[in-house]
Amino acid sequence: MDIIYFLISALAALFAFILGYFVRRYLAKKEVQGAEAKAESLITEAKNKQKEFLLQAKDRAIKIIDDAKKDEQLRRKDLTYLQQRLEKRESIFDQKLLDLENKQQRLLDRAKEIEDVKEKINKIKEEQFEKLEKIAKMTKEEAVKVLLDNTEKTIKEDIIARFKKVQVEGQEELDAKARDVLALAIQRCSISHAQEITTSTVDLPSDEMKGRIIGREGRNIRSIEQLTGVEIVVDDTPMAITISGFSPIRRQVAKRALQALILDGRIHPTRIEEAIETAKKEIAVEIKKAGEDALYEMGITGIEPKLSQILGRLKFRTSYGHNVLLHSLEVAHLAGLLAEELKADVTVCKKGGLFHDIGKAVDHEVKGGHPEIGYDIMKKFNMPEEISYMCIAHHEDMPKTLEGIIVKVADAISGARPGARKDTYERYLQRLEELENVANSFSGVQRTYAIQAGREIRVFVFPDQIDDLEAVKLAQNIAHKIEEELKYPGEIKVNVIREMRVTEYAR
Repeated sequence: MDIIYFLISALAALFAFILGYFVRRYLAKKEVQGAEAKAESLITEAKNKQKEFLLQAKDRAIKIIDDAKKDEQLRRKDLTYLQQRLEKRESIFDQKLLDLENKQQRLLDRAKEIEDVKEKINKIKEEQFEKLEKIAKMTKEEAVKVLLDNTEKTIKEDIIARFKKVQVEGQEELDAKARDVLALAIQRCSISHAQEITTSTVDLPSDEMKGRIIGREGRNIRSIEQLTGVEIVVDDTPMAITISGFSPIRRQVAKRALQALILDGRIHPTRIEEAIETAKKEIAVEIKKAGEDALYEMGITGIEPKLSQILGRLKFRTSYGHNVLLHSLEVAHLAGLLAEELKADVTVCKKGGLFHDIGKAVDHEVKGGHPEIGYDIMKKFNMPEEISYMCIAHHEDMPKTLEGIIVKVADAISGARPGARKDTYERYLQRLEELENVANSFSGVQRTYAIQAGREIRVFVFPDQIDDLEAVKLAQNIAHKIEEELKYPGEIKVNVIREMRVTEYAR
């Protein structure tokens, strides 16, 4: 029985396995058939869409081709129209060219006719001139000369009067404007004037101090003179001695040393050396302070300390008795004010005016004129070219820049103020002589006088050689020659005097 149940179970399991196998195969076959049908459906759908896309692309291509054909037709139309216009214009231009050529030919013919007529007219004129020369018994040139002479005599006085009127009116207008600008600048600038000379005086408590300063066998005074480079003059002046020397710094050192020695009471070579060294240090500090004060007064910053110290040395430098540092400050103020009025660069004018005479601080130590020395100093300290140029510009006849002209004018104003400068007697006579020689170098001048300290010259001319019109020209020529050849402060008035005196006696 157990075997039967086992066999039945085995048969049942085998039948179930066979049945499952066929069922699974049937299901797999059905699934494959379904996938193939779906794939075939997708392929069919894709082919249909492809056909639709191709149809759409063909329609679009046909439309594009139609549009391109329409555009081409329109462009052909436009080109045809343009070509017709060009052909029409070309025909018009050809016609105009022919007209121009015809006109040119007519003009050439007309010009030839005019030339022929001119030749005939000239020939007739020559014949008429020949007849007139025979009648008048003078040539054409002689007749022209007579006519011009008569015309000149007739209108000469009118020309002179008109010339003087225009000259006076123009000069008055320019003078008025210049006076307004200069007066405004000068009124706003007030600088004191302190004249220096080549000597300094030291007051003494008593005349006995003179002997102590001289010392035994003159050793004290010799020591002072050797260490300072000045000359000590001990004369009959009561309670005072004089220090003589061209260097203001050396005179100041000697003066301060003497004052310190007089206060101390101990006067001997060793003490003299100490006092002079102390005075030199004090002067060095004062020079530095003077430069810094000048820069502070002008509101100028960013200057090298060494250049500031060189500027401070101008406090002890004089020119024609005029303190150069005060002169430089005045020029800077005036130049700045003038620059404001004339719309120029105020900063350049102020700095240029302050440093324009910087070369005078070392001109006794460096070879050359102070303009060139000053320019080299400014370039050495990397100052801008437009500011460095002021050292040279204030001595040029025609400065290259407006700022240079302003600084030159401010320098002339400062130097020409009454009492600002003084000159030596020999230089004064030399300047007057140079003025007279310039005027006497012109032909027709009888004599010349320089008056008013060389600010005016009166030129007397021969009346039979110089007429009124030539007198005006002569005054201008003399003034121009003075400007070119001479150097002078302010301005010089030139008066040309022509006097005709006729004396006759009735008997």
